[in-house]
Amino acid sequence: MTEPKPDRQIFHCDCNSFFASVEETFRPELRSVPMAVAGDPESRHGIILAKNERAKKYKISTAETVWSAKKKCPELVLVPPRRQTYSEFCERVNAIYEQYSPLVERFGVDESFIDVTGCLRSFGGDALKCANEIRERVKREIDITISIGVSWNKIFAKLGSDYKKPDAVTNINRENWKEIVFPLPASDLFFVGRKTADALGKMGVRTIGDLANFDRDLLVRRFGKFGEQLFINANGLDASPVLAAGEGEAIKSVGNGYTFKRDLLSESDVKTAVAYLSDSVATRLRKHDFKCRVVQVAIKDTNLQSITRQMTIAAPSHLASEIGAAALELIAKHWKAGKPIRTLTISGENLVPADQAESEQLSLFDEPSARNNERNEKLELTLDKIRERYGSKAVITGNILGNDLGIRDNVNK
Repeated sequence: MTEPKPDRQIFHCDCNSFFASVEETFRPELRSVPMAVAGDPESRHGIILAKNERAKKYKISTAETVWSAKKKCPELVLVPPRRQTYSEFCERVNAIYEQYSPLVERFGVDESFIDVTGCLRSFGGDALKCANEIRERVKREIDITISIGVSWNKIFAKLGSDYKKPDAVTNINRENWKEIVFPLPASDLFFVGRKTADALGKMGVRTIGDLANFDRDLLVRRFGKFGEQLFINANGLDASPVLAAGEGEAIKSVGNGYTFKRDLLSESDVKTAVAYLSDSVATRLRKHDFKCRVVQVAIKDTNLQSITRQMTIAAPSHLASEIGAAALELIAKHWKAGKPIRTLTISGENLVPADQAESEQLSLFDEPSARNNERNEKLELTLDKIRERYGSKAVITGNILGNDLGIRDNVNK
């Protein structure tokens, strides 16, 4: 009789308050005050990107406005971000991880999965001993703390790293997983966003335990393929592998920019340019089977001065109509009407697989909006098929025809 294959040993390593922690390595005095890294500390519309442990006591949350955070904590110290520095620290942290296993899969700038299943001989097979050594080394050598979740699958490893912070190791194993996992809110589960959690709540599913014990077929009927994945994740059945470092790295954004034959001056010019660029971005998102949660615009003027602004949209999208509407809103809000635009770039950021975004899209809209969204999706998917069969110039939107901006319909080449 063949013995059952032993469980995998997977870590999820999460750098605690990463941006803020990096800033504290340069300015240790910040550890003694409430501090946050903010996208635009001088603006009441700037947002909080990260906060330290002292700031968390004031219930300051990531992505809230600086104005709101300052109301909660008037003495909050704001620090501008240094993205290149954060990337450098990310490389240093992952260099330590890669000394323990070749299977290190990055999940954003501050999180990584590590599969140490075949790499525990020097630890006597003890995964917790290995995890604690990694945690201590990162703290000693890089001066930031990490939390590590240990489990037999990636979903529970991620839950483990969130379970106890900062500077901790949590083991979710076959003996204790129901005790730890089942009482947690369903929203704590990987890929369950607010809209999905709201939809599940209306079905009486409030905890991961509720989800694990819910009727699998009903979940599939309500959420499609994503419902099947929800059931798998809640029951610890996820078998997705941890990829080797650098292998199969996910697309992080999809964007397209254009330097125009003449500057954009009028509202009509801007709408023409946005229609062209958002169609390109949406087509590529659909090609790669992604939707974006965030739309970003980058604008460069005739003096080559530039700004970049972004916004989170109501629900993940891969439709030109929705991406374009968000881009126009950003431009109207952050760029003076009539001021020349030399180069415009539109990007879809914070990507999520289309099938996993499906439930959030469905639960967001009321019935009339849902029908309108469905019509737009059918229209744009039809355009994809026509262009695929007859070439990218087979369908060109009316406002692009005959323009003098130098735009040609090469968006799908």
